Amino acid sequence: MSRVHADTVLTGGKVFLGPGLGFAEAVAIFGGRVLASGTAAEMAELVGPRTSRIDLAGRLAVPGLNDAHQHMMSVGMGTFEVNLKRDDIRTIDHVLAAIRDKVAQVGPGDWVFGRGYDHFNLDVKRHPLREELDQVAPDNPVYIKRTCGHMGVANSKALELAGIREGVAQPSGGHVEAQNGKLTGLLQETAQNLVYRAFPAASFDDFVSGIEAGAKLNLGYGITSCTDPAVGLREGFKDWQAYLAARRQGRLPVRMYLMPLAGATGWPERIVDMDLMTGDGDEWLRVGSMKLFADGSAGGKTAAMFQPYADDTENRGIFIYGDEELHGMIADYHARGFQIATHAIGDAAIEQVLSGYERAMGNTIDTQRRHRIEHCGFLTQGQLDRMAAIGVLPAPQSIFLYEFGDLYVDALGHGRPEASYPMRRWQDAGLFPSGSSDGPVSSTNPFRGLYTMVTRKTNKGTVLGAEEALSLEEALGAYTVNSAYGSFEEGIKGTLAPGMLGDVAVLDTDLFTTEPAAWLAAQADLTIVGGQVAYDRLGQN
Repeated sequence: MSRVHADTVLTGGKVFLGPGLGFAEAVAIFGGRVLASGTAAEMAELVGPRTSRIDLAGRLAVPGLNDAHQHMMSVGMGTFEVNLKRDDIRTIDHVLAAIRDKVAQVGPGDWVFGRGYDHFNLDVKRHPLREELDQVAPDNPVYIKRTCGHMGVANSKALELAGIREGVAQPSGGHVEAQNGKLTGLLQETAQNLVYRAFPAASFDDFVSGIEAGAKLNLGYGITSCTDPAVGLREGFKDWQAYLAARRQGRLPVRMYLMPLAGATGWPERIVDMDLMTGDGDEWLRVGSMKLFADGSAGGKTAAMFQPYADDTENRGIFIYGDEELHGMIADYHARGFQIATHAIGDAAIEQVLSGYERAMGNTIDTQRRHRIEHCGFLTQGQLDRMAAIGVLPAPQSIFLYEFGDLYVDALGHGRPEASYPMRRWQDAGLFPSGSSDGPVSSTNPFRGLYTMVTRKTNKGTVLGAEEALSLEEALGAYTVNSAYGSFEEGIKGTLAPGMLGDVAVLDTDLFTTEPAAWLAAQADLTIVGGQVAYDRLGQN
């Protein structure tokens, strides 16, 4: 009787098999899937002449990580733009110097794009002004986006090309800021569409290159699966086609769950016309939820809240749609059979979305529809209980607390930030809270996310709601099995049980034997997808 020999065996370390499954010394992979796990001696029996042996050298291996909400194409394309999220960007002058440097590299009239500044962290605690951008780029249109992506600042050239002048009518679901009757350049929420229309169209290969670059960044963090939660955000159907092309060209080395951006963009009707449905595709590229937006961001003070912002008592945020319009879209996609994922951060927006889901379901409650609320940051206990009753999943970003937690306290006062992103309550309610970054809004570094789930600490050391902390095993579960559950893929990914996809991250730090502070510097040494090494940090792959 012939023995099956593994294609790949990882041995000589500690293999975390997944929540509740414990550890093994080694794991064997055959045909792209886990064949078995156990002691090093047991797995040695599966080694044949063609088996690739990977020596863990005492390192920790975990199931491949799954970022359940990351704008991967934007992350990748952002590598070609001005990075204003760098740790050394701390003043307005730093922002302007970075733009000035980019202007020196391009020709007169060429657009300059930047992303990632946080006005809360700048010396003057405000957004840059258009006149300041004019000083360093008098002949170039400039648009820079705040880290949240829900607002940005345009210089005068960009405003002119976009046709934005003093006295412009405020767009529904957005705001063009003016002070003393003069435009500041700040555009919030849907007002950004005014300047987007003036952007030069990126080439199709630019999009594919962005996808490839984003995928490679993910592999460098041990991320083997990713959900892009707004495909079409840049140029509609072209975004979708770019993902298909990247896969055909062998330039998509991570597994993707793609959410078509619905609502005002209109292009997802092509998904309907092509008779595609949530779940269609394969283990590499799958149709995801229809994605909607309900509000903005808490850090930008555009998340829709029941109570006003502590430092802006006239402001309760912005609703992107009225109830009737949003509920109508939810009802339509629900009736067609799609999973729906709606961006909602503030409690008022969460109420709008949750009411829409409840209304669409009526008396026919199916908790396996797995409709999602993306972010779901500031909710009430009553809303959480209603989510559990109808099986609505949260797709939160604990890393927001790490990067923006102190800003939340500044904008909202104490109370709401401590109760935000309640991972413990979601976990205990059986709602499979996933792990994600919302990159490029936050760093795509999953180790920061794990750190925050376990410590509830901001990057300044402030503890926000210690009672909402998870154990490390639960936090890894959020980045693996819970993320897989949110895309109906828990049967093929998230653990290293036999039959599951052979996706593994080998880390340079044993998370189980070190203090959380050490995790912030952790790195992936190897990332294995389907049993094949896709990233080797030490080998510089």
